[in-house]
Amino acid sequence: MRRLFFTFAVLLALLGFAACARPPASGWQGYLEAEFIYVGAPLAGRLDSLAVAKGARVAAGAALFSLERDNELAAQRQAVDQVRAAQARLADLRKGSRPSELATIEARLAQSRSAAELSQAELARQENLFKTNVISAADIDRARLTHERNTRAIDELSAQLATAGLGARSDTIAAAEADVSAATAAKERADWSVAQKSQAAPRAALVYDTLYREGEFVALGAPVVSLLPPENLKVRFYVPEADFAALKAGDTVRVALTGRPPLTARVSYLSPKPEYTPPVLYNRENRAKLVFLVEAVFTDATAARDLHPGQPADITLAK
Repeated sequence: MRRLFFTFAVLLALLGFAACARPPASGWQGYLEAEFIYVGAPLAGRLDSLAVAKGARVAAGAALFSLERDNELAAQRQAVDQVRAAQARLADLRKGSRPSELATIEARLAQSRSAAELSQAELARQENLFKTNVISAADIDRARLTHERNTRAIDELSAQLATAGLGARSDTIAAAEADVSAATAAKERADWSVAQKSQAAPRAALVYDTLYREGEFVALGAPVVSLLPPENLKVRFYVPEADFAALKAGDTVRVALTGRPPLTARVSYLSPKPEYTPPVLYNRENRAKLVFLVEAVFTDATAARDLHPGQPADITLAK
């Protein structure tokens, strides 16, 4: 009787142990996580228009919002006028003297040539008279000096005409070219400032949230719209130590969500350290409590476009 009672007690203990033992895990639990794109402007200003609504889907390049830009437009017009002024100064320096000024120098040059011809003829007559002793040496010297002065005047006016046709000096032109370059850079900066007051979607995405209303002042760099592209959705799950060693980056997993067919994802990140570590020495019982964070991205972003961050998911390793 005692032996029968002992055998029955052992059998009950074994059944109880078997009932308390957890079955081997067939998967892991996790949730969906997202990496949002926060779109803002690098300049501050009042929000004039918000072109999208929360929950809408936008295509790449679609307008999102615009800030007031009166100041930037005025600076842009000023920069345009400064470029025109600098270009006009440079063109003027390259042209040289005006046509009327050149005509004046050419007329004076013609007069000097006529005077030189006349003085040359006078010098020839004076030389003939000097040979016959009709005039003195002083008269011949005076005629010679007059002809030389007229000849030098021709050279002087010829040089002035050539200089007037050359335009400004090379250093002055280089300075004017630098002014044009600086004015052009200022215009480009003004154009950039005007363009930055209006922002567009960098890629096709869900408008997850709008953070300002029209009429509110937006600080420099503050995000106005948060976008969620479908390819930025991922699944996070925690894997026990025993299963973690079998996973590696690139492995394919199946993600089961309530109400829709399972999706395929690829392991993209494995945490190098456990998420929860008991403050005791490792042993067999405590090691079972260690879990490691694993992240996986969906292989088909189109299939994941209707998913939302925070959704619970069951993850299994694809076979």
